Amino acid sequence: MSKILSAQINLDDLLPATDEEKAYIVQMRPSTTFFRDGIKRLIKNKVAFVSFIIIVLVTLSAIFVPMFWPYSYDAMLGNVPGQPMDASYNNLAPFEYSKTETSRIEAGESIMPHIFGTDNQGRDYFIRVVYGTRISLAVGFFASIIVLIIGMTIGSISGYMGGKVDLIIMRIVDIIYSLPDMLMVILLASVLNLTLGPVIEGTVLEDIGANIISLFIVFGVLYWVSMARLIRGQILSLREQEYVLAARATGAKGGWIIRKHLLPNCMSVIFISVALQIPSAIFTESYLSFLGLGVNAPMPSLGSLASDALNGLSSYPHRLVIPAIVISLIVLSLNLFGDGLRDAFDPKLNV
Repeated sequence: MSKILSAQINLDDLLPATDEEKAYIVQMRPSTTFFRDGIKRLIKNKVAFVSFIIIVLVTLSAIFVPMFWPYSYDAMLGNVPGQPMDASYNNLAPFEYSKTETSRIEAGESIMPHIFGTDNQGRDYFIRVVYGTRISLAVGFFASIIVLIIGMTIGSISGYMGGKVDLIIMRIVDIIYSLPDMLMVILLASVLNLTLGPVIEGTVLEDIGANIISLFIVFGVLYWVSMARLIRGQILSLREQEYVLAARATGAKGGWIIRKHLLPNCMSVIFISVALQIPSAIFTESYLSFLGLGVNAPMPSLGSLASDALNGLSSYPHRLVIPAIVISLIVLSLNLFGDGLRDAFDPKLNV
């Protein structure tokens, strides 16, 4: 036995550890990734998870409900070809039937109720709200994609190149930031709506409509600056990392470094920014449609439905309240979900 403070080695200390000792000392943890950890944190965030479920339910309803709903968004139920106009279909209250439908029900026929009633032209209001939700979601999603592509491209070039290129791009961003947003959006939408009409006439884009195309152009011109600044800041902090310097040393080009090294390390921030950009796009589309600069009639939008309801606000307030509630629910859910994504995937908040 070795004595205390002796230089003699205890050979028992050099024996290999048994499996029981390893299991006791080493706490085995299953391998994971940054994405998996972020998803776990997101699921634990009850507010963000409930908001995500609401977004999914609203989106699925907007896609699939029109497939089996017996009424179409532009069908005037009281206007049957070859028959006199039936005004009893106009301005029905929720779950109310017209005189013709009441007589058919009394005869034993099954008729789908008008859940939200009808408008002043006898069109089922529920399916118009569903179609308006579909269009608002589609415009918000594609507008955010346009903003993402433009902002990510310009921001990554500005952050990686630096110098005069960065200086020029940032001055352009500052100029766009200094413009009054709402005024510029209204002016651009008005001018583009008039100029695009004759240009797209007779083309495939005519089905989409000049108003929606002008909306996409407005987002592409004005709303990319926030995304570009965000991507530029991330690129500036990453371009001096060792793996970027090693790629430069091997002769890799700037575009390859941005695609393969820099942008993949910004993905969590990009996803969060896109999730927060979609409600902004939906809100912008809604108030432009409310002003008459949105989607083309008779195609509905949540904003145009709210605008049309102003004429009968005192008699039929539900026609304004319903689209307003849907807009608020979508925008609030997307904002809360975006905040949850930021809390779950931002490494600085989870150290």
